[in-house]
Amino acid sequence: MNILIKSAIIVDPTNKHHLKKRDVQIENGIISKIAASISPVKKIKEVTLPNLHISQGWFDSSVSFGEPGFEERETIDNGLKTAALSGFTKVAVNANSFPVTDSKANIQFLISKAKGNAVDLYPIGALTVGSKGLDLAELYDMKNEGAVSFYDYKNPIKNANLLKIALQYAQGFDGMVQSFPFDKSVARDGMVNEELNSTRLGLKGIPALAEELQVTRDLYLLEYTGGKLHIPTISTKKSVALIKEAKKKGIQISCSVAVANMYHTDNQLESFDTNYKILPPLRTNEDVKALLKGLKEGTIDGVTSDHDPIDIEHKKTEFDHASFGSIGLESCFGAVNSLMNLETTVNALTNLKSSFGIPSEEIKEGSKANLSLFDPHKEWTFTESNILSTSKNSALLNDRLKGKAYGIYANGQLIIQS
Repeated sequence: MNILIKSAIIVDPTNKHHLKKRDVQIENGIISKIAASISPVKKIKEVTLPNLHISQGWFDSSVSFGEPGFEERETIDNGLKTAALSGFTKVAVNANSFPVTDSKANIQFLISKAKGNAVDLYPIGALTVGSKGLDLAELYDMKNEGAVSFYDYKNPIKNANLLKIALQYAQGFDGMVQSFPFDKSVARDGMVNEELNSTRLGLKGIPALAEELQVTRDLYLLEYTGGKLHIPTISTKKSVALIKEAKKKGIQISCSVAVANMYHTDNQLESFDTNYKILPPLRTNEDVKALLKGLKEGTIDGVTSDHDPIDIEHKKTEFDHASFGSIGLESCFGAVNSLMNLETTVNALTNLKSSFGIPSEEIKEGSKANLSLFDPHKEWTFTESNILSTSKNSALLNDRLKGKAYGIYANGQLIIQS
């Protein structure tokens, strides 16, 4: 599809057109011209939207779609459509399915299901067979088929020696290992952050220590083995400090924060709404401040929606019995942009591409067009009518947000909200 994007403000600090209003002409998926004004030619679709801004395509490093096995939660097709309309051109999909994505064949299935979509799907292979934490999965074969990382989604690696071996082995083919920061022996059957609110509300707590012990262990292992480690969805002030100190040593460590953990605190638990039952749990105001500071300073490499659809049967129940998880794609940009300036927001949504070895397409003539389209000033309330996912379990439901995605242009396709 050939299109002419009219009067768009380009948000890209590395670009000579940064924060300038430009017309962008795209022909056969390639940016053919960028100028202050371009006269449309025949057979080209003009795109004109209120307060239109564009940036390099956003990447979400932690998305779950359910398929195969949990199609009632989300299918790959609808999940990729949701990602596109939420402004994401690339997503890394967790091994959170049945069967677990722990083999070459499973990777092939995900890639084939996503073929032809505007959004690029990057599979994350399970680190261990069945994500059970016992034996390493087919890491080398999965890497060769297109896996960008290895991660037992939300399942911590209890065996330190197993993680050590994984980090050593993956170096041979430049693989990246992920380790969920959660010590089950400390967290036990906790459901929410262990603090004043958990005590007052009578809910079993998960101490911050459960995360910080695991982060400390994993950083020591990485320093010993070398290799690449990504710590997904950190949530505490101490975790930020530990990773900041580790980065000073020059080891290859990256980390992310889930949007809900930087937007809300455990004060939300007053309502006993199971939408706020997430892992890692919502923490204190002090933790949230540290996460925001860590993101601005670059200690935290990027934000993820940590999109995790849960069917109504496992969410609309007593707090004790409800499953952990929240969707996040649709509200991600608006939530992040509500908390920090636009340049920092765009960086938070694009920066993790380099950690995962995923290419970035520059906004310049001759480059492949891979763009996110959005209005950073639009204020709106995120309601159930805005949810595009099959599941409706959002920790940001009914929150007031600033900034809304129009959609994307990627892989020769324009996908925008009507």
